[in-house]
Amino acid sequence: MTTRRKFLTHGALAAGTTALAAPAIAQGAPLKWRMQTYAGSALGEHVCKPAIDAFNKIANGQMEIELFYADQLVPTAELFRAMQNGTIDAVQSDDDSMASPTEVTVFGGYFPFALRYSLDVPALFNHYGLDEIWKEQYAAQGIQHISAGSWDPCNFATKQPINSLADLKGKRVFTFPTAGRFLSKFGVVPVTLPWEDIEVALQTGELDGVAWSGITEDYTVGWAGATGHFLTNSISGAWIGHFFANQKRWDEVPDHLKELMKAVFDQSHYYRQHWYWSGEAKLRVTGDKMKLTTILAEEWATVETAAKEFWDEIAAESEVKARVVAKIKEYNEAMEKAGPPYRYS
Repeated sequence: MTTRRKFLTHGALAAGTTALAAPAIAQGAPLKWRMQTYAGSALGEHVCKPAIDAFNKIANGQMEIELFYADQLVPTAELFRAMQNGTIDAVQSDDDSMASPTEVTVFGGYFPFALRYSLDVPALFNHYGLDEIWKEQYAAQGIQHISAGSWDPCNFATKQPINSLADLKGKRVFTFPTAGRFLSKFGVVPVTLPWEDIEVALQTGELDGVAWSGITEDYTVGWAGATGHFLTNSISGAWIGHFFANQKRWDEVPDHLKELMKAVFDQSHYYRQHWYWSGEAKLRVTGDKMKLTTILAEEWATVETAAKEFWDEIAAESEVKARVVAKIKEYNEAMEKAGPPYRYS
């Protein structure tokens, strides 16, 4: 006969133990993914590797992600196609660098003057509808857009000091496609090279500078010593990057591992928030490899005005681009009306 005591001891307690148990490991070999990041190894140690290490540890043998750095498996410009056809399973990149064939690609990386601070990126994606637009665009291409996050601002690091817009004319600069398209309006000559070749190209004179990052990355990857000059004016306060996956491969992943992946990627986004925020200020003050220059606010304002005109050029290209530009305008208008600390001018 089953007594109340026996039920409590053997029934309810046993049920509770089952409920608290970890999900059973699926039979067979663990899932294995290959992910490539846009970043070289020195930078990847900060912007991607900690998240992958955490995932592999917590997944406890159920799944493993093998991380590759810039151009190790495929050139960065071929990342999208390689992920789409299953050559690689996942990617960390901006849309622009991996030549994504979507209507939102132009906004990836640095869209000029759309962002003032790093927090603008998660605010726009989570509260102004950009996440939904990105997921729609990538779903149509057989890609899972997992999440978006912010990186550093975009400043010029150059071999010669920049004190005015005139000093930019004719400068051969490594930058992102959309940023290069905009900066060419001011005489900049955009140059595309493999990421790992940039430092040597600066040393040999093939490049005059980079507009690819803030000062934190300049010091982290070795560009500070190869350039020597840093322009404090930025064309964007943050870089928009993402984690993506091949949709079929994503669908094979158990739900609890999908949630784990999203959680460690969110942790990666958080880490970058404070790593860049701290580094940008500290290295301006204590860095000993770069001399800082600033273009006067009145002159730099003409660049910001040109950026707003550039937004309208992009919006006229398609309905989707117009939707994104409208969201960016709505967001920035709210920030400006709110005043300090959201916007100071």
